[in-house]
Amino acid sequence: MSETGSPYADTSHMPKVHTMFRREFALLPGLVRSVGGKDEERAEVVAGHIRLLCLVLHHHHSGEDALLWPLLLARAPREVEPVVHLAAGHHQAIDELLAKVDLLLGSWTSGAASEDGEALAGALGRLAVTAYEHMDLEERLVLPVAERHIFASEWDTMVATEAASIPPEVGPVLAGMLMYEAGPDVVPPSMRAALAELAPRAYAAHCERVHGTPTPPRSTEVGVGTPYVGVIADRDSN
Repeated sequence: MSETGSPYADTSHMPKVHTMFRREFALLPGLVRSVGGKDEERAEVVAGHIRLLCLVLHHHHSGEDALLWPLLLARAPREVEPVVHLAAGHHQAIDELLAKVDLLLGSWTSGAASEDGEALAGALGRLAVTAYEHMDLEERLVLPVAERHIFASEWDTMVATEAASIPPEVGPVLAGMLMYEAGPDVVPPSMRAALAELAPRAYAAHCERVHGTPTPPRSTEVGVGTPYVGVIADRDSN
């Protein structure tokens, strides 16, 4: 049973996860462009951060593909079928962009050439735009249906499956990444005491190394179309 007392899924944490993804992926194009040409050491630091985010996003979507979409199509086909197919199409497009990013990361980190960095930043911009569109669709049209047709136990299984696929050594950084804007309540109560101080410190140290500050811009400061990120230019040029 969910925390609201309903036998159905409580999806209220999903927008908070999306906030994390929006912030982190929106920052990536500018982060890549900030790396000086031939600075392979700095490129490796940024590349490690990008690979971590891409891994988490991939597993997040894999859980939905394996569990959420089949259940929704079985229980509310007339209500949700067009939306699910659109969302699944977003996942496919995102997977293709993730593969492109992975390929470009290899060439960029091997020499940190400016032209390779620009190609990578462009692909990350397209990835951010697609992810933004997908998350907006989910929040508007998928989550309300899930709260009427997916049981809390099924939702919890999906979340637990996604979490189990993440290497445990990066758990504190990811928890801090999520808590940065969502606060400690987003962490399961059983883990809250252990992570309340550890996770924010781990994320702050990670950000200091990646962004040069323990407090990177928040989701309200970055995003598609903002000068800070410049994602809109990448979308318009493709």
